[in-house]
Amino acid sequence: MIYTVTLNPSLDYFAMTESVSEGKTNRTHDEYIVPGGKGLNVSMVLSRLGTKSAAIGFTAGFTGAELVRLLSEEKVDTEMIDAGEGFTRINVKINCGKVTEFNGAGITLSEELVTTLKKRLSALSGEDLVILSGSIPKGAKKGLYHDLMASTAARVILDCSGEALKEALPLHPLLIKPNDEEIEELAGHPVETEEALRAEMLKFQALGAVNVMVSLGARGAVLLTEGGDFFSCTPPAVPAGRPFNTVAAGDSMIAGFIHAYRTTPDYEKALRFAVTVGTAAAYSEWLPEKSFIDSLWNQFSE
Repeated sequence: MIYTVTLNPSLDYFAMTESVSEGKTNRTHDEYIVPGGKGLNVSMVLSRLGTKSAAIGFTAGFTGAELVRLLSEEKVDTEMIDAGEGFTRINVKINCGKVTEFNGAGITLSEELVTTLKKRLSALSGEDLVILSGSIPKGAKKGLYHDLMASTAARVILDCSGEALKEALPLHPLLIKPNDEEIEELAGHPVETEEALRAEMLKFQALGAVNVMVSLGARGAVLLTEGGDFFSCTPPAVPAGRPFNTVAAGDSMIAGFIHAYRTTPDYEKALRFAVTVGTAAAYSEWLPEKSFIDSLWNQFSE
């Protein structure tokens, strides 16, 4: 079974406007509210691809209840833990050609809540797959992802950055997915060639990562596998006139990789499908529809 863990989920309020004038009244011409959070995005895209998963996270208040309802509409099973106090955060995303985000702080994560989550993860087996991704809420230890990995026998895909990623690497995550900016931040210097990028990815493997996938934005992605194979993939062409929104592109890549690899354990094919799904997400108003993913995927078989 696949589980996604989102420690600080949200309701994401998207508002479209022609322009933004600071200090003045701005009016939108369209808006919508959707579930937010990196792990939830993975679960929802998996659902659209026909792969089941269960979303675990912390919710609270009326916004938490609405979040669960919206996830049910997306056919995502939920195992949310009631945080008791406060409410699930609301993130505001203003799109006027480029997206400006105002992300709420969300709940305070107590040690009691962390213990409850660890207990749930401890019941999983090595046949299960857990995706840990997203920001760590206030009140939690910086090494929380390390501690969550240590609490479970399940295989873990880890999508985080900075010290949280470094601390968790010795526990051998099955896959990590930094982007090119995060690679340079951790390296402490520019990484300008594919050879230099592969060298940095090898360092992650030496520290414990089993597989390393790096998203490169418009250039696609690269993958270094546990067997030492190195694959590179450029994005498929997208029809003109599509909206552009990269908010969930990285999460969609992970969903695409999981879906493809579980169907046919071929790393190169899984990378190509991951890039396809990520590209479809980048050119969708929210998460990609399966029909759009299929139309892009057909380019790889032509």
